[in-house]
Amino acid sequence: MTSLVCVTGRFQPVHHQHLELFELALREGEHLIIAVTNPDAGARREEAASVHRHLPSANPFTYYQRVRMLQAACAARGLEPCTTIAPFDLTRPGHWSDYVPLDAVHWVRAYSDWERHKAQTLAEAGYQVRVLTGDPGHRLSSSDIRGRLAEHSDWQELVPEAIVPHLRLLLTSTAKEQCT
Repeated sequence: MTSLVCVTGRFQPVHHQHLELFELALREGEHLIIAVTNPDAGARREEAASVHRHLPSANPFTYYQRVRMLQAACAARGLEPCTTIAPFDLTRPGHWSDYVPLDAVHWVRAYSDWERHKAQTLAEAGYQVRVLTGDPGHRLSSSDIRGRLAEHSDWQELVPEAIVPHLRLLLTSTAKEQCT
């Protein structure tokens, strides 16, 4: 069994397939590092393989807000004791090992060129990478969830129940900010 496993992502917001990947990784590891990419606005850059990931509209939640949602989701699934959440700025590969040790096995579910590119970049940096092929027809996308949040349509079933109160509070805060 591998000691450390890692899943990277923006988690804008965390959803059911993220938690599924966390649990798959933990079946082969003792401790999971959840590495939050785009931790701040300065860590965003345009990527040919993912044309939206750097845009403010694709990053509505702060690092702090995402950590709070990840903590709530992991606690509800009983994963919190074996997880660590860390920032992971994809624009600074020379610093990745400061946040995720090189002996951590990265788990990447590849639905598109972006995930395959990320897996290759991690491998080139010296990480062992486990790539799972994702079925695009069954992909749960944070973009779709953000769209539903913006439209005030049904979104609750797409995210872990534990983060619903967090998202409702953030929606209320955003609505209040727009009115002032």
